[in-house]
Amino acid sequence: MPRSTRVLVGARLAFSAACAQAQSFSFGLWGDMPYHKAGDDAKIPALLESINQSDIAFPIYDGDIKDGSSRCGDDIYTSALAMFGQMRKPLVYVPGDNEWTDCHRLNNGGYDALERLAQLRKVMFPTSPSPGKRQRPLLHQGQPGEKFYENTRFSHRRVVFVTLNMPGSNNNLILDERDCTFKSARTAEQCEAGNAEYLERDAANVQWMQQAFQAARDQKARGIVLVMQADPGFDLPETEAFDESQAARFSAYRNFIDKLVAETEQFAGQVLLVHGDAHFFKMDKPLYGPGKLLPNLTRLQTFGHPLIHWVQVTVDPKNPTVFTIQPVIVKQ
Repeated sequence: MPRSTRVLVGARLAFSAACAQAQSFSFGLWGDMPYHKAGDDAKIPALLESINQSDIAFPIYDGDIKDGSSRCGDDIYTSALAMFGQMRKPLVYVPGDNEWTDCHRLNNGGYDALERLAQLRKVMFPTSPSPGKRQRPLLHQGQPGEKFYENTRFSHRRVVFVTLNMPGSNNNLILDERDCTFKSARTAEQCEAGNAEYLERDAANVQWMQQAFQAARDQKARGIVLVMQADPGFDLPETEAFDESQAARFSAYRNFIDKLVAETEQFAGQVLLVHGDAHFFKMDKPLYGPGKLLPNLTRLQTFGHPLIHWVQVTVDPKNPTVFTIQPVIVKQ
């Protein structure tokens, strides 16, 4: 092949690659379902069909594979994996509080929450790729079956995605003796171990988030999507007189959110922070607070029981806002 032809072919390939990187795509978000005791099972097939029939590249499930007042037996994990296995596209799973943090509750069977976390890591993340009929390679924090392996990261068309094990119930931080024993089978030793676990995982979550921002900067990514389960307390109430997110029951999220703000301030692109936990759809810009805006961070709160719907996010790297968010209402 003549040199001029090789140069032309190379230029065309480079142009094609650049165009592919700039192409728009969509992904889906759902979580906090099914709650079997409440009768969600009958509604799930229509939800899965709606997601499967869409043109999204992949769905992300943001935690709570069961309700908060039923047993935390091993069957909850295998049942969730069977549901995820029905997805035609690769699915990314993020842990919620109902499948480990809250398992100490008497009506959950009085399990050791840290034992359930270890089991979750073993069963829900058996291999590096994601579940689903098609799989997506994922970068994990940690080694298979060990601490923090559930935190994942991947990139897709100039957007970095990062998932974090940051559940509700104050991120597994136990505030005092009453918090430790209320409607719970926990011992004082287990609560001490839980608080040590929180501190270690919070530090790992911050590190994983910071590494994701660095990866986004290195890739010159247009956006970054962070997905966790917990509602970190942005909403109650949104007034200048009192910041509910500073309340004790949300105290275990403050360190992470403060570090997230610092990273967002230094990031040229858009940041989408996704969580479930509250069970109703909401999109806003809650940071810094009601009286001051962090312009390039958007919060998306997804549907959950009894609202069996999902959210589609369209990503257009050429659009200054990058993310367009659309709730998808599933007819039952």
